[in-house]
Amino acid sequence: MAIKIKYCLSFLNQNTNKLSIFINLKNNSRTFAMAANRERTFIMIKPDGVQRGLVGKIFKRFEQKGFKLVALKFLQPSEELLKQHYADLAALPFYPGLVKYMASGPVVPMVWEGLNVVKTGRVLLGETNPAQSLPGTIRGDLSIQIGRNIVHGSDSVESAKKEIGLWFTEKELVSWQPAVQSWVYED
Repeated sequence: MAIKIKYCLSFLNQNTNKLSIFINLKNNSRTFAMAANRERTFIMIKPDGVQRGLVGKIFKRFEQKGFKLVALKFLQPSEELLKQHYADLAALPFYPGLVKYMASGPVVPMVWEGLNVVKTGRVLLGETNPAQSLPGTIRGDLSIQIGRNIVHGSDSVESAKKEIGLWFTEKELVSWQPAVQSWVYED
């Protein structure tokens, strides 16, 4: 079966320094469009979010936005894994308490995929300090105190890659095509 390239366009966004490539492939009578700037982010519901029964509400916000789930776990993290995850905060005075709190109960680590998902995911979460989060954000609606802000989200594409690699193997990341994809992204 031969595939013909109908057109190929690329754009460099000067603000984000991201290259977007759009290829329109013609295969029989079907046309497919692909965007190279789809990202993945790491989101983890913390022990307080799990204990308060907020997993479904948090999950729903990402689904309703149109992001695609590619990995999900429910587990009791080890202190060693948490120390690796929060290694960049090791010198800060709250670090021991953070690791202890995160090890106090099960967590729900997830990987979500979509257009600008790292940045948009952070907007969905709200500010780290719930008191500074706007209504309509996860933290603004569901949490009160910075030490119990119910959810973690990657703050950059680089940290997302690091965190995803720490919590998931490549085989645990599921590549799939949701039936609603064409209703979320235009070709």
